[in-house]
Amino acid sequence: MADVEKITTDKTGIRDTMVENITGRIRKISGPIVVAEDLEGAFVGEHVEVGDERLVGEVVKILEDGYYIQVYEDTTGVKPGEPVYRSGEPLSITLGPGLVGAVLDGLGRRLDFIKEKVGAFITRGMKVSAIPDKTWNFKPLVEKGEAVLPGQIIGEVEETEVVVHKILLPPDVKGVVDWIKEGEVSINEPVASVSGREVFMWQRWPVKKPRPVRDRVLPSLPLFTGQRVIDFFFPIAKGGVAAIPGGFGTGKTMLQHQLAKWSDADVVVYIGCGERGNEMTQVLKEFPELKDPRTGKSIMNRTILIANTSNMPVTAREASIYTGITIAEYFRDMGYSVALMADSTSRWAEALRELAGRLEEMPAEEGFPAYLAAKLAQFYERAGEVQTLSGLRSSVTVVGAVSPPGGDFSEPVTMHTKRFIGCFWALSKELAYARHYPAVSWTESYSEYADYIKDKWEKDFPRYSELRQKFLEILAEDTRLQQVVKLVGPEALPDSQRLVLEVARLIKEAFLQQNAMDPVDTYCSASKQYLMAQVIELFAEKASEKVNSGTPVAVIINDEVVGRIRRMKFEDESSIQNLLEFLKKW
Repeated sequence: MADVEKITTDKTGIRDTMVENITGRIRKISGPIVVAEDLEGAFVGEHVEVGDERLVGEVVKILEDGYYIQVYEDTTGVKPGEPVYRSGEPLSITLGPGLVGAVLDGLGRRLDFIKEKVGAFITRGMKVSAIPDKTWNFKPLVEKGEAVLPGQIIGEVEETEVVVHKILLPPDVKGVVDWIKEGEVSINEPVASVSGREVFMWQRWPVKKPRPVRDRVLPSLPLFTGQRVIDFFFPIAKGGVAAIPGGFGTGKTMLQHQLAKWSDADVVVYIGCGERGNEMTQVLKEFPELKDPRTGKSIMNRTILIANTSNMPVTAREASIYTGITIAEYFRDMGYSVALMADSTSRWAEALRELAGRLEEMPAEEGFPAYLAAKLAQFYERAGEVQTLSGLRSSVTVVGAVSPPGGDFSEPVTMHTKRFIGCFWALSKELAYARHYPAVSWTESYSEYADYIKDKWEKDFPRYSELRQKFLEILAEDTRLQQVVKLVGPEALPDSQRLVLEVARLIKEAFLQQNAMDPVDTYCSASKQYLMAQVIELFAEKASEKVNSGTPVAVIINDEVVGRIRRMKFEDESSIQNLLEFLKKW
């Protein structure tokens, strides 16, 4: 039996060879779990290749009866006695220029490369890279003889019209630059040498290991999404963590699509984890056609998609989550703000439950493994605003969808998720069935980041916090009054309280409700949001004055100005400003 030899890689980080000799054989198979024997020297977390087709796997447990391997591909047809190959390294992904705009599977394999090789269906055991084999125009940012530190940016290439790819030193490399290239360089050539060690434009990184940073800092900048209910009522900071829980049909995926399309992050990583194939198809068709409101370029120029649909092996769901967060950390280290959308973490948790059952582990709540909370914490804690090794301030923002069965927010995945997040955008099936989208409940949702980002908002919009608090109080009063209305009807209320109901209805329908399919209303700028809020506030003040002077509420709500307020979300800012001026004289 051969010792583990040094692993060699080809030009894009894909292994040329594993270990020279077979180091183990399959003894038992249980779905995606394979038990191997004679795999001496293997460690928990090591990447292995299983069977004659060399399926991708990972050692997850070592007991006296063998080495338990989690296989990330379909094991149908694999037989006991087939070989198992060691790699000597953890499950890793190749990071480098060419990732932006790519569509990867859960294992980090680029789907267009697979299509070129074998067609539209993924063949088991496929080995393709995440980055293309091409030449890039490399611009050095350090000179020969210069001392460099781990994680330092030594050069850059223009990856897309929007993203400049910064070439980073690996975190374990430092010293003096022996030489560095300039101009056209192939991906398989080194671009520099640092104290005798060659540096390439790409690097490999274990997906389950967080990339190191110099320091973690408190978030202070809002992640602007263009969705009014989020930006104005329940904002999230860059580097924050949010969850979108909701039952079937409440609009989780649609809301995540909106966040991925319009958020002002520099780079977006969208993970379809166990979702329906038609939803990923919608993303693949829509995103290339959409224009970024900041740059006017295609949104795909700053987006990376990871497609791990529900018909793919269940184990690959776990890998897709870690692949996505590792890519997000990589671009964070370049100094970018990155937004990661995980749709959905419940499908990932279901994969953990199935694997735990196959491994014969003791189940906890609802059959989930006892370490579910720890796994969720490890994932969400990789978000945050940081100071990178190169001294830049950047962030990874994570938004995870949660699909509680029957919309029950007391189930384990939702309850554990609430412990590790700062934003809770609860989707209401009552709002969804009433065709109110986004169906974010203003009674169940909350944000812990409002105070963090308040100064940034109020720098441009001085009364932001005041308006936000006033609207939340009106909605809370409306909720209380609705209980009375159900008992005695609205006619029994005094006009002052009936006016509260009408103002609350305007807030819900003219402000919170947003049409993702409308070319104007799908995205709302911060200045437009502020103007709309001022219009509703001024209407409430003027209407209150009229009620106090004896005008019936029925007359006020039938005034044409109410119709104009309802339509303002479909108009431009100049029209809303005119409406505001009209209300001042109303």
